[in-house]
Amino acid sequence: MTEKIQRILRDSKAARWTAIAIISITMFAGYYLTDCLSPLQQMIERQIHWNSEGYGFYQGGYSLFNVFLLFLIFGGFILDKMGVRFTGIMSGIIMVLGAGIKYWAVSTHSLDGQTWTIIWTFPAQVWMATIGFAIFGVGCEVAGITTSRVIVKWFKGHEMALAMGLQLAVARLGTGIALFGADGIAHFGGHENVSTPVLVGFLLLCIGLLSYIIYCFQDKKLDKSLAAANANDLNFEEEKFQIKDIGMILKNKGWWYIAILCVLFYSAVFPFLKYACNLMVNKFGVSEEFSGYIPSLLPLGNILLTPLFGSIYDKKGKGATIMIIGSILLIFVHLFFAIPIFNSYWFAIFLILILGIGFSLVPSAMWPSVPKIIPEKQLGTAYALIFWVQNIGLWGVPLLIGWVLDKYCVIIKGKDGIPTTYNYTVPMIIFMSFGITALIFAFLLKQEDKKKGYGLELPNIKKEVPAE
Repeated sequence: MTEKIQRILRDSKAARWTAIAIISITMFAGYYLTDCLSPLQQMIERQIHWNSEGYGFYQGGYSLFNVFLLFLIFGGFILDKMGVRFTGIMSGIIMVLGAGIKYWAVSTHSLDGQTWTIIWTFPAQVWMATIGFAIFGVGCEVAGITTSRVIVKWFKGHEMALAMGLQLAVARLGTGIALFGADGIAHFGGHENVSTPVLVGFLLLCIGLLSYIIYCFQDKKLDKSLAAANANDLNFEEEKFQIKDIGMILKNKGWWYIAILCVLFYSAVFPFLKYACNLMVNKFGVSEEFSGYIPSLLPLGNILLTPLFGSIYDKKGKGATIMIIGSILLIFVHLFFAIPIFNSYWFAIFLILILGIGFSLVPSAMWPSVPKIIPEKQLGTAYALIFWVQNIGLWGVPLLIGWVLDKYCVIIKGKDGIPTTYNYTVPMIIFMSFGITALIFAFLLKQEDKKKGYGLELPNIKKEVPAE
């Protein structure tokens, strides 16, 4: 009886769902700040005079330090060594710092007329906004892997995929609000100001940091109850991560298939969202004021669909199959975005809704599949390495698309504050090619699961065996 009472904290649905609800606030704020300037590309060109290449460099800056300075991988090491409380607070502080620099960069006039060359040549304001975004990106990605580790800690043997799906849904609500409402926030007070949405994001991140500090008290109670009960679930806390574990992760073919699938899939979605509002204006004739409304349907749809598909994976399994279906939908959407004759806004709405289904399918199965392939003591580093591979795409693809637009896709060159008009056919073909390659690796992952018996096609929820 005593052991049962001691273990009840994690076994209680109320306790574990309360924990996830608290940490989801932090990721909601992070996702909002990530995309709060995405609907404002034309306003940025008009007000602070960035071109598409500069805008693409800034958007790719989110992953700059994670990719080239390996900060995300170091974050994974810290997570495995120091645990979720230390790492979560650390990442929250970094997010707030980066957001503050980003806000200063887009609001100051002290950098006007300056150009900096640090390998690449861009206006000083672009560079400072990118540096702030890169610092924020380190914190946000480390917070993401910490959140995944928290969910594994609370939900192993329970509704893990549903929990990850709901957490992602709340986070993507931040993206949806950014896409839907950033233009209105930028016009708050009756005048146009691209820095106002960033200020809102900075304040939300401060609230998110406080919420994670509150969560830490709950996490400490969980550790005490697990230690008192001598639960097996504490193994990943007790077993110490060693550097040699990195080699074990990198030798795992299943891990590689998930990592490559991740970077390809996310490279066809998140960078697309950075340009989707401009696409709505240039191809589908949507006004600049409403250009964020259609893309916002994608993350808002995730709020219902990602938890739904996660619940299906928990109860029915078929994780690898779910990833295959999601990749097929991704190909379909970008193929039809690339065809010039389909230029009605209602068809754009239809494609965004289909993309939302695909974007719900793959993550709902992909992230809960990692603990089936990687031992728990290595999970922080395994997630960090996957996120690092993902960040290569999140850095390079926005820069690539911005360069392609300026180099090959200009229809009318903007002058005197008038935004440039682009043809988005080539960028959509690039996104479609990512989907095709993702589909190949989804099939490879399913074949590897058959060989190794990881259980990706099996349910996540373990049925309790009645005590004799």
